[in-house]
Amino acid sequence: MSSKLYVIRSFGLRATWLTTLAVLVFALLVVPTAAASEVVIYTSVDQEFAEPILKQFEKQSGIKVKAVFDAEAAKTVGLERRLIAEKARPKADVFWNSEYLRTLRLGAEGVLAPQPPIAPSIPAEYRSKDALWIGFGVRARVLIVNTQLVPDSATPSALADLADPRWKGKVAIAKPYFGTTSTHFAALYSRWGEASFTQFLQSLKANQIALLPGNADVRDAVAAGRFALGLTDSDDALGAIQAGKPVRMIFPDQGREGAFGVFHTVALVKGGPNPQTALRLTEYLASETTESELIRSGAVQLPVRANIAAASAIGPGKPKIWHLATPELMPALADSARLIRLHLE
Repeated sequence: MSSKLYVIRSFGLRATWLTTLAVLVFALLVVPTAAASEVVIYTSVDQEFAEPILKQFEKQSGIKVKAVFDAEAAKTVGLERRLIAEKARPKADVFWNSEYLRTLRLGAEGVLAPQPPIAPSIPAEYRSKDALWIGFGVRARVLIVNTQLVPDSATPSALADLADPRWKGKVAIAKPYFGTTSTHFAALYSRWGEASFTQFLQSLKANQIALLPGNADVRDAVAAGRFALGLTDSDDALGAIQAGKPVRMIFPDQGREGAFGVFHTVALVKGGPNPQTALRLTEYLASETTESELIRSGAVQLPVRANIAAASAIGPGKPKIWHLATPELMPALADSARLIRLHLE
C-alpha cells in the first residue's frame, strides 16, 4: 500500500515539475514575442491625422502601436523634454514630429539612433547627413486673411506686411516659443541675422500684434473677424477655407525666397525597447503611402517627392518654399527666443 502511495506521489511531483518547466519555457518563448509585436511612438502630429495612419499600420503589420500625443499649445516641446528625461531608460521607440527643429535638438542630445537606408524616393535635402531622421510631408507658413475685412486690392503678399501700419492692432500670430512658429522665427533669425530680426520684432510690437496660444487660435480668430490677418500653417488655413469660413490663404514672398516650410520627421529612439518593430513603423511612416495620406487628409499640403501631387486646394504648380533643417538652426532657437522676450512681449 505504501509503495503504491510512493509511486503516485512521485508521479505527482514529476507532473508538477514538468508543468512548471512548461510554464517557464512558454514564458521565455511567448513573452518576448508579445513584446516584439508592439511599438511605442511619441508624436506631435495632431491625433486626428496620426491615428488613422497608425491604425492602418497596425492592420497591415499586426503590430500593436502605443501612441503618446502632445498638447497643441506646447507642440513638440513637451515630448522633447520627455524624451531627454527618459534618455537613460527610453520608453519610446519612434519619434514622429510634425516639424524638424526639435528633432535636430534631440539628435544633438544623443537621443536618436541612426536609421538604415529607407525611402529612396525622398530627396537628400530631407534627410539628415548622420541618418538620424528622414523628412516628408510639408506644411507652409502662410498668411491667413479675413476676406470681409481685407479687400482684394489690399491683400498682403509678404511676411513684412504683418508690420504694415494699415493693420495696426489687427494682426495675430501664435506665441513664437512653441511648434512651427518657434521654428519659423529661429530660421528667420538664422537667415537675417540679429539686427534685422530684432528690427522685425520691434516693428511687430509697434503694430500691436496679438500673441495667441497656437496656430489654430490664429486661424479661428481671423475667421471670426477678431483680426484682419494672421500668420499660421497651411493646414490650419485650408481647414478654415474648407469649412466655408471667409478667409483666404496666401503663400508669402513668392517673388523672393518663398514661404517658409516645415516638414514631418521620423526618427528611431536610441535604446528603445522594440528596435525591430520601430524600424518597421519608421519605414511605413516614411513611405509614399503615408505622405499621400497626409496630403489627402489635409495634415500637410506639399510632398517632398516629385511623383506625388500637392493638395488640390493649392492649385496648379507648387509654391516656392524654403526651409533650414540644418544644425545652425539649433542655437538660433535660444537666441531668437531671447530677442522675442526682449522686443516682442
